[in-house]
Amino acid sequence: MKTNVGIIDRVLRSVVAVAIIGLYSTNIVAGTLGIVLIVLAIVFLLTAFLGFCPLYLPFGINTWGKKK
Repeated sequence: MKTNVGIIDRVLRSVVAVAIIGLYSTNIVAGTLGIVLIVLAIVFLLTAFLGFCPLYLPFGINTWGKKK
């Protein structure tokens, strides 16, 4: 598993995940939409932490900046 998520991408994913968690914890977003967004936030945090996004592979996206 090679890294394909760059630093800026990781920071943006983390900020969006924290914002979603904040919206959910303050009950601004609730119900089914809230649960879907929390799952998305968890995925964002995992991909930011690991530096690998499986959805980038089929599209050939690499924000890491290094050549394969």
